Amino acid sequence: MGDEQRFGEFVAVRRHESGTVAELVLDRPKAMNAVSSDMARAITGACEALSGDRDVRVTVLTSTAERAFCVGADLKERNSFSDADLLRQRPVTRAAYTGVLELPMPTIAAVHGFALGGGFELALACDLIVADGTAVVGLPEVSVGVIPGGGGTQLLPRRVGAARAAELIFTARRVRAAEAGELGLVDQVVVAGSDREEALALGARIAANSPVGLRASKKALRLGHGLDLRAGLEVEDAAWRSVAFSGDRAEGVAAFNEKRSPRWPGE
Repeated sequence: MGDEQRFGEFVAVRRHESGTVAELVLDRPKAMNAVSSDMARAITGACEALSGDRDVRVTVLTSTAERAFCVGADLKERNSFSDADLLRQRPVTRAAYTGVLELPMPTIAAVHGFALGGGFELALACDLIVADGTAVVGLPEVSVGVIPGGGGTQLLPRRVGAARAAELIFTARRVRAAEAGELGLVDQVVVAGSDREEALALGARIAANSPVGLRASKKALRLGHGLDLRAGLEVEDAAWRSVAFSGDRAEGVAAFNEKRSPRWPGE
């Protein structure tokens, strides 16, 4: 395990693979990582730090809570709120979900146990989701009188289609790991207890590739989604032009021709 940097009481960042893989750790186990205002600020701070770190090629989002990845909003905290308090909290929590969503490098969520509401939205904000056999995912917000507000109404249909997302959001049902894998709610279902290990291993495989290429690929994937094909191909062309004359491209071609592993300059 690499060095650890704390962001408030409930969030940590650890470094692996000589710093190329960052682990963003949700560390509020007693509350099953319920997202309070303080925890939201910590997630936002950690994402700001990671976004500015050019050495990080992949970020893996993990949990130290035994029974949950994250159970969503801290409803105990919310119970004491006035309407004005709730309105003031909105930009604080929204910044946390947006922080994960806008990380510039590939991101992987390692999910076990409950990933519900805002907890599942944090996973949906990642590019890939690795879930173990204990995972239970869902967006149950309509059952408590609200809607998914951490990106769920927009990210879930992009992942599984409009009708499937509507069914899941309108019924508020919880989905166990096997069905979640079948429906595409998660990308990989692994043996119980191995979600973190498998996600970090996947992160290491991704991190072996060009950091310039990875970030530009993510940008093209994100910006091009939902555009018509011609517009999407223009997004791709702009991304290609941003990497075509990079040090990484020169090194990648040289390493291929010299039959050796590339030493990416990352620029």
